[in-house]
Amino acid sequence: MNIKPLADRVLVLPAPAEEKIGGIIIPDTAKEKPLHGTIVAVGNGTKDEEMILKEGDEVLYGKYSGNELEFEGTKYLMMRQSDVLARIDK
Repeated sequence: MNIKPLADRVLVLPAPAEEKIGGIIIPDTAKEKPLHGTIVAVGNGTKDEEMILKEGDEVLYGKYSGNELEFEGTKYLMMRQSDVLARIDK
């Protein structure tokens, strides 16, 4: 990964949107934006806020959180650690 977030930012790989529900295929225009994903890179934190998330964490985030970016054909979300709502522990 050549992208290194700065300060308290994290780079999230969103989970793929569901293709079908109960046998009904959902067209691209009706698919909802996923609200969970996997962290692929983290910043170092700031002097006021230490980084508690790490690479590989699965997280939940708000519907309008982060900025979308595309790198080498893959879409990611860049957001602040505070935009993450929860970590999913398995």
